[in-house]
Amino acid sequence: MAPILVENVASAANDTSPSKKPSETVTVAVLGAANDNHQGRWEPKTDDDHAVLAVRNLTLDLTAQNGGGHGGSAVGMAAIGVALWKYTMRYCPSNPDWFDRDRFVLSNGHASMFLYTMNHLVGYDGWTMDELKGYGNPKLNGFKTLSHAHPEIECPGVEVTTGPLGQGIANAVGLAMASKNLAARFNEPGHEVVKSRVYCMTGDGCLMEGVALEAIALAGHFRLDNLVLLYDNNQVTCDGPLDWINTEDTNAKMRACGWEVLDVTDGRYDVSAIVRALQLARHSQQTQAKPVLINIRTVIGVDTAMAGTARAHHGAFDKESIARSKVLAGLPPAATHVVPDRALRFFRERKLHGMQIEQEWNELVGRYAQAHPNKAASFSSCRRGEFGKSTKVLEMADIAQFKGMPTRKINGIILEQLWKENTSLCGGGADLVNSNNLRYAETDVFGPNDYSGRYIRYGIREHAMASISNGLAAYNPGTFLPITATFFMFYIYAAPGIRMGALSGLQAIHIATHDSFAEGQNGPTHQPVELDSLYRAMPNLHYIRPCDGEELLGAWSHAISARHTPTMLSVARDPVGLVPNTSRLKVEFGAYVIQDDPEAVLTLASCGSNLHHAVAAASLLSQHDGLKVRLVSAPSLDLFQLQPQTYKDQVFPRDGRPVVSVEEYVPTIWARYATASCGMKSYGYSASNESNYARFGLDAEGIQKRVLTYLTELDGQDARRFGWREL
Repeated sequence: MAPILVENVASAANDTSPSKKPSETVTVAVLGAANDNHQGRWEPKTDDDHAVLAVRNLTLDLTAQNGGGHGGSAVGMAAIGVALWKYTMRYCPSNPDWFDRDRFVLSNGHASMFLYTMNHLVGYDGWTMDELKGYGNPKLNGFKTLSHAHPEIECPGVEVTTGPLGQGIANAVGLAMASKNLAARFNEPGHEVVKSRVYCMTGDGCLMEGVALEAIALAGHFRLDNLVLLYDNNQVTCDGPLDWINTEDTNAKMRACGWEVLDVTDGRYDVSAIVRALQLARHSQQTQAKPVLINIRTVIGVDTAMAGTARAHHGAFDKESIARSKVLAGLPPAATHVVPDRALRFFRERKLHGMQIEQEWNELVGRYAQAHPNKAASFSSCRRGEFGKSTKVLEMADIAQFKGMPTRKINGIILEQLWKENTSLCGGGADLVNSNNLRYAETDVFGPNDYSGRYIRYGIREHAMASISNGLAAYNPGTFLPITATFFMFYIYAAPGIRMGALSGLQAIHIATHDSFAEGQNGPTHQPVELDSLYRAMPNLHYIRPCDGEELLGAWSHAISARHTPTMLSVARDPVGLVPNTSRLKVEFGAYVIQDDPEAVLTLASCGSNLHHAVAAASLLSQHDGLKVRLVSAPSLDLFQLQPQTYKDQVFPRDGRPVVSVEEYVPTIWARYATASCGMKSYGYSASNESNYARFGLDAEGIQKRVLTYLTELDGQDARRFGWREL
C-alpha cells in the first residue's frame, strides 16, 4: 500500500497541555482538520457534517428524555462514530452475530447512548426508536429496554458488557488475540476467512485504570496489529479538569508499551481527519505490526452551554443549546427523536453494505471448503463451539493414577489430556506455571512469533488475565474456552474481571491453587481464609473445591458443560488423606453423603484439603467417644444451592440433629446449611501446613475437641432452634 498523504499537518510543538502533548520522539504525522469551516459558529455543509449533527441531536434527545444521562462524551464523539460506522468497520446490521465482523468495544461504557445511537442509525433491527426511548426510563411495572445505562452483552450490536472503567480495553485485547489466533490457524493465501479487527473507544478514566494498563502492556508485547484504541481526549473527568489528577504524557506511555500513536488535533467535526487516521493506523499496522492508539482531541458536550466542563459529563443539557442544534439540522427547535431523511439515508446504506460483505464472506468460506476441506471442517467446528472429546477424556480417566497426589498436581495431568482433545481450550497463568502445575509446549505459546499457539503467558497481570479471558470467550460462544491460573490468594486481584465474566454469562475456567493455609511458610499474605466467601457469593459463578482426583474429574466435567457460567476450581498444594466413596458423578449435586448411618447423632461436612481431617475426626468421635457420625462431601455449595429442597434435606436433614461444617476458611457461608462451623476466625500463620492444622484446631484432634465442646453446650437441644454457632 502506498503511503497515505495527510493534509494540514499540525506541529506537535504547538500542543503544550501536559497530559496531551506528544512525546518528543513522535514519528507519526499529527492530523489536523482538513476542512475547518467551524471558526466561530459551526454550520453543517457536507453529508458528513449532517451525519455528525444527526448523531448529536439524537444523543441530546436521549439525554433529555428522562432528565439526564451520560451524554457529554457521546455528543463529543459524534464525528468518531461517523468515521467508524460509515467508513471503517465491517459489520452487518441484519446479522449482528456475523462471525467475521469487526468488533467495537465502548470501554467508557457510561457513554452508552453513543453506541445505541449508532446502532439505530445504521439499521440494527433490534435498535428501534422505541428502544432508544427506553434510555433512562424508570422501568416501572416490569418495563424493559435494550438501552441500559451501560452496554450489556445480551443486546444486539454489543460485544461485551462495559461500564467499570478499563474493563473494555482488556476485553478488546482478548478479542484481538482471538482474531489473531484464528487467522493464524485457519487463513490460507487467497482464503483469508478471518480478518476481524477490533476497535475500542476509551476516555481518560479507562486509561488510568490498572486493568487497562496491564492489558495495554500485554497488547504491545504481543504486537496486536489488529487492535485500534480510539482515545476520546476531552480533558475532563467526572469531578473536573483532567489536569487536577493526571498530567502524564499519554502518547509517550503508549509508545513505551509498544504501541504506535497517531494524533487528531480536532475531532469535534472533521470526519475526514479521523477517517484518514484510521486508514493510516491500518497502514502503520501492516508495516510495523503494532497496536495503534489514535489520540483524538474532542470537547465534552460540544456546542452546548456546558461544553468543556465536568457538568457536561452526566448532567442534563440546556434547552437553548438543544433547540439551536435542531435548527442547524433544519428541524423545528422543539423537534425530538427525529432523524432527517438525508442523514438516515446516509447511514442506512450500511445495512445493505453489511449484507453484501457477509454474502461475499460466505462465498469465500465456500471456496475455502473446496480448496482446504480439512481445515474448513475444523474451522466450522470451531465456529460451532464444539469441545472435541473432552467428555470421553473425563469419563475414561483411571483414578488409580492419581493415588496420593495433591489435587494441584492431578489438575495439571487432567488439563494436559483435555488440552490435546479440546482445541477450544486456551489461556495460561500469571507467571506461576510451575507452581500451578500447568504443562505446555514451547511450540504452543501465543505470541508475535506464532499467533496459532494457545498457551498465553500473561505475566504478573491477574486482573487483565481475567478480563482478557472474557474477551476471548466473548469472541464467539464456544470458539474459545479460556483458562486462567494463579494462587487462590491472587484471585483477589482478578475478582473484578471474574465478576464481569459471571455477570456477562461468559464461560471460563479459573484454576486457583494453594487454596488454604496449607500453602504454608509464605504466611497469611498468601493464605486466603476469607476469599472463598466472595466467590461463593458471586452470582453465576460456580466455585468448586474437590477433595481428590475423583471429584476433580467431576469438577472439570461440570466446568466444560457450563456454557454460560464461569467456574473456579480450587485445588490444594499438598497431598490429602483418604476419603471414602467420592464420586465424579455426584459433584454436579454440589454436596453428597459419603458415609451414612441412620442412628448418627451428628453430621460432619467438609470439602477440599480439609475433608480428610473431617473423616479422621469422625473416626475418633466414633472410636473414642462412641458417637455415630454421618459424613458429607460438599465440593460446591453453589451447585448444592441449585438442587431441589428434597435433596438438600436428604444431605443436611432439618431434624434438629447437629450439622457441623469443617473448613480452613471464615465459615459464614456455611450458615445456610450447618448448625455450627469449625473454621477460621483470623488470618493464617507462616508455618508448615501440618502445624497450621493443629494451630487452628482443624486437624482431626482439633475438630474432635470443638465438636465435643459444642455437643456439651447443645445438651440435647434442637440444633436448628439453638442457632448457628461458630466453634
